[in-house]
Amino acid sequence: MDKLLYGVAYYDEYMPYERLDKDIQMMKDAGINVVRIAESTWSTHEPQNGVFDFSSVDRVLNAMNEAGIQVIVGTPTYAVPTWMVKEHPDVLATTSQGPGKYGARQIMDITHPTYLFYAERIIRKLISRVSTHPAVIGYQTDNETKHYNTAGDNVQLQFVKYMRNKFSSLDELNKEFGLDYWSNRINSWEDFPSVVGTINGSLGAEFAKFQRQLVTNFLAWQVGIVNEYKQEGQFVTQNFDFDWRGYSYGIQGDVDHFAASKPFDITSVDIYHPSQDDLTGIEISFGGDVARSTKQSNYLVLETEAQAFWHWVPYPGQLRLQAFSHLASGANMVAYWHWHSLHNSFETYWKGLLSHDFEPNPVYNEAKTIGRDFARLSPKLVNLKKKNRVAVLFSNEALTSIKWFGFNFTSDKNYNDVVRWMYDELYKMNIGCDLIDPSVESYAEYDVLVVPALYAASDALLEKLNQFVEHGGHIVYSFKSGFANDHIKVRSTRQPGLISEACGISYNLFVEPKHVSLRDDPFKVGEEQNQVLTWMELITPTTAEVLAWYDHPHWGEYAAITQNAYGKGKATYVGCYTSSAVIRKVLERVMKEAGVWGADQELAFPIIVKTGVNDQGNTIRYYFNYADEATSFVNAYGEGTELLAGIPIAAGEKIELEPWGIRIIEQ
Repeated sequence: MDKLLYGVAYYDEYMPYERLDKDIQMMKDAGINVVRIAESTWSTHEPQNGVFDFSSVDRVLNAMNEAGIQVIVGTPTYAVPTWMVKEHPDVLATTSQGPGKYGARQIMDITHPTYLFYAERIIRKLISRVSTHPAVIGYQTDNETKHYNTAGDNVQLQFVKYMRNKFSSLDELNKEFGLDYWSNRINSWEDFPSVVGTINGSLGAEFAKFQRQLVTNFLAWQVGIVNEYKQEGQFVTQNFDFDWRGYSYGIQGDVDHFAASKPFDITSVDIYHPSQDDLTGIEISFGGDVARSTKQSNYLVLETEAQAFWHWVPYPGQLRLQAFSHLASGANMVAYWHWHSLHNSFETYWKGLLSHDFEPNPVYNEAKTIGRDFARLSPKLVNLKKKNRVAVLFSNEALTSIKWFGFNFTSDKNYNDVVRWMYDELYKMNIGCDLIDPSVESYAEYDVLVVPALYAASDALLEKLNQFVEHGGHIVYSFKSGFANDHIKVRSTRQPGLISEACGISYNLFVEPKHVSLRDDPFKVGEEQNQVLTWMELITPTTAEVLAWYDHPHWGEYAAITQNAYGKGKATYVGCYTSSAVIRKVLERVMKEAGVWGADQELAFPIIVKTGVNDQGNTIRYYFNYADEATSFVNAYGEGTELLAGIPIAAGEKIELEPWGIRIIEQ
């Protein structure tokens, strides 16, 4: 891209009165240079079966083009119109909860032939109409696409075909998945039962993998259609989302981000996060690292919050901090959901950049400063290139398997909690990292891999990780790694299976910790932080050095955290869930041993440092203050220019950061 995009989602169809010209003028005043339209309004564009009305799209495209604002057009396929469900009720997804009911969005079976017929028709009608319009720069296929738990007869039939292709015989399937248990053995393909009610984790996890493949196929199908109309210079993207905890939290288990991203020209995401006193920037960084890593390239933020909910309305300065934080992770676009606040329906109080009165407000006024700075600094900040020496290896298969076989009967912790337990501390230490999945062919560019709870993994993947260590890499494994194969079949060797060789440990007992700490507080974190929680493996070192032993009258003979030299590298194994303070100390030790430690790591949260190289080949360093108190840092690098103020910065100069403040230094 040749410039930063600053945008909003805009729906003229939702407006309570005529104000398009007024909206455009306010957008221009705020530096908005792109809007996203159409993906939510199928029923407006096709009010009855085969009756099309794109007048609202034409109207917005023409007005935006005249104003010099570019447009991303979405395919309106994620919310089906009433007439379709009336005529074809079976297009609604049947899930484990039974047949679907109309009302919400994302309730259809994305494999249903009737739905796909109508979806293709509206895509072709819309995209063929807009593709040559000078305002259109790109397309978004669908929106936040997932499989919506579709599991009806149509999907079951496809799954059985998938399994017949995967396994050479039912005997192989029954043996690999342990289906003799509780008489679940399948003796004829015609008898293959619905997976909805299965109690077999291997079968359930394979179905989840199959459902993720449905999403990959559906999106690739849409991309293929749009590409028939796409003009030179236009792009196709998709708005991926994340695990939802009331905000964007972790890996999305219903989509394989890496596989689904392949057909797109650029990856896009939406990122929502706590604000006010809870604003840390972690979710912005996490979502950005995932998006950037899918293609090792810049990405777009198609949605993020402006005001949103009452507990997200940003303090003064936070909207700016958030916007530049996206850029610092490699985003080339920041866009708000959405321009206006709705006056009806489900998202009435998910407020946009403008409040319900459509008047300027403090958030809008702050957005105007962002728009000015984006436009002014775009040549310096667009296309930021990042090269990280650390990667977090995540796995959808591990995520699903831990849904089936979690920690204990009283814990609500899941896979994403383990991912964030490790990732958050890397972020707070200013360790830049990629988030990669098992499809990544080579780890050669990384010095350190951090591997959370890799419970289900193929032999080939574990051997590849052993080789990474043997060739000089450093790995940090958490508990529940290496335990089962990629079909969640527990390995019959001592645990942690194949990685025992590199880790220099073994265990065959694991327990729920009660009143357990680490002996002698080895990481000097204090009594309150020196606790073992949720899960502990009773480790016996073979060749490994013990970094921490359990402190317990019965489990005290076992190791909790170990490190082993293997070939030219080292493998660290954390066999228990600890406080954030302990895992931080473990990660810090490994980073220093691997040589991934420097001036940026001498600073720590709430000062966050993000680095990259711009189109001119110069280093850009973002410094953020994620706190409500002023702070300062010393420029540990050579002389440069602070871009926001346009002033020179000397080596060794002390630089002030106001509450929720930003400094951007080019060197």
